[in-house]
Amino acid sequence: MEPLVTLENINKGFRDGESFHSVLNQVNLTLYQGQTVALMGPSGSGKSTLLNIIGGFETIDSGELFIHIDGQKQSVTPWKDKQWSQYRRQYLGVVFQQFNLLTPLNVRDNIIFSLAMNGQKWTPWCDELCEQLDISSLLQRKVENLSGGQQQRVAIARALAHKPPLLLADEPTGNLDQQAGLQVMTLLTSLAKQANTCVVMVTHSQQCADFMQTHLHLHGGSIEHLRNITPLAYE
Repeated sequence: MEPLVTLENINKGFRDGESFHSVLNQVNLTLYQGQTVALMGPSGSGKSTLLNIIGGFETIDSGELFIHIDGQKQSVTPWKDKQWSQYRRQYLGVVFQQFNLLTPLNVRDNIIFSLAMNGQKWTPWCDELCEQLDISSLLQRKVENLSGGQQQRVAIARALAHKPPLLLADEPTGNLDQQAGLQVMTLLTSLAKQANTCVVMVTHSQQCADFMQTHLHLHGGSIEHLRNITPLAYE
């Protein structure tokens, strides 16, 4: 498997008055193409911070973050906002707990929006995504009129429409009931496998984590336990 992102001795913290709170301590991690990773741990252990650093939404205090593009390992230390924005548009997909859909638009236009950012158009892959996510009949519906489960499916289609090498998901089933959440996880991991996309997901749910190949546990800002499992079969 080809590496996508490498973190070396990453440290991150914040100040609260005169106090300094460490969030991540000497984190080392490499993510590979097609890999699926569950980030688990108690609240405040640094899961979302680690996810945000991987996506360039937060900066690091020390250490080194490398992005692998076309087989070339690049340090992001000199990157400015423009370079990060270009990277996220081309190589990254994001699924949020709150969906973050564009409510004035319908389903199709929400999906096309992410494609247009890369100068791309609707493709047969988009049709396949919508069919498998069972949203083909909803393409002309305003997203604000959809159920939570339907909105999450649209968010997944939007994130995967351009077949990004890396998908970041922060509690993607947190606003769904158990049955809808497990259905979303089945679809998300199956579609990511088809696109050969690496998925890194923050979750508190062991059931959701069991869909992922690698379980990475954070405690006190450090990787406490790392194990590989056989993920649940795609149905």
